[in-house]
Amino acid sequence: MHVHAAHDQDSTPVAMRVKLLTLAAVVLPPIALAVAMWLAWGGWFGWTFLVMLVVGYMLTAMGITIGYHRLYTHKSFEASPAVAWTFGILGSMAVQGPLMWWATTHRRHHQHSDHAEDPHSPHAGREPGVVGWLKSFAHAHIGWLFDRELRGSVMRYAPDLAADARAQAISRTFVLWVVLGFAIPAAIGGLVMQSWMGALLGFLWGGVIRMFLVHHATWSVNSVCHIWGWQTYRSGDHSRNNPAMGILAMGEGWHNNHHAFPASARHGLQWWQFDISWITIRSLATVGLVSDIRLPSPERLQSKRVDARPA
Repeated sequence: MHVHAAHDQDSTPVAMRVKLLTLAAVVLPPIALAVAMWLAWGGWFGWTFLVMLVVGYMLTAMGITIGYHRLYTHKSFEASPAVAWTFGILGSMAVQGPLMWWATTHRRHHQHSDHAEDPHSPHAGREPGVVGWLKSFAHAHIGWLFDRELRGSVMRYAPDLAADARAQAISRTFVLWVVLGFAIPAAIGGLVMQSWMGALLGFLWGGVIRMFLVHHATWSVNSVCHIWGWQTYRSGDHSRNNPAMGILAMGEGWHNNHHAFPASARHGLQWWQFDISWITIRSLATVGLVSDIRLPSPERLQSKRVDARPA
């Protein structure tokens, strides 16, 4: 995902600005990582920044997986206002675009998965040969972000969210949450070290590098999880369960499970399929903050099973 604004039609100047912002979001974080590593080599690193990186990664990644994805896009459960706002804001801090745009794009992906209108399929329209494969992988992972023809209509794909005042408010205030997502770790770093260098390190490790890692974990669900792994259930596409991404993407890597049962709040459907987003949802339910959790019945699970063979 990326930093697109959610518009059905854009003028050329606006489209160009969006592409430039997207390019910056793709190119600048690796540069920031190189700078941070150079500073760390010189002794400018510590536990504070590692903790901010890990905690920031987990919180904003689950803002995407629990908030943007399972709650708002797929309506997999009902949440209290505090939970709905919190995970919507955390998802915004991941800098993957406003909620309305994200949900619209993802629903389009499901409706046309691995077919011509899928925004980020590594299979649709793939050219033959190694070069064709590389181009398709690059498109599914990053290239699709720059294709302005792949903006879905909110009223076509997400009319329910268009009528949701909370979802609209979170989308409208997207830039605010992005700024806070960088400002908070910068402030913490500055206060801990009592210096501007601390603020810079907090901004880099807790802000930019955290964003960079969450971006590539999410984009890998689009690319990696439609190529490598196995299919346990019939889903009508090339979605795969990938254990590495199951961990790195907070449970989203059990992607074939998700495509077979899109409304399920649980993606790791087997006991050994670690899904920290599901564990979090279930924990919130035990204290009454989440309800009406949607899960496939044992009968549905069995009816859609196929032989689990590595891809």
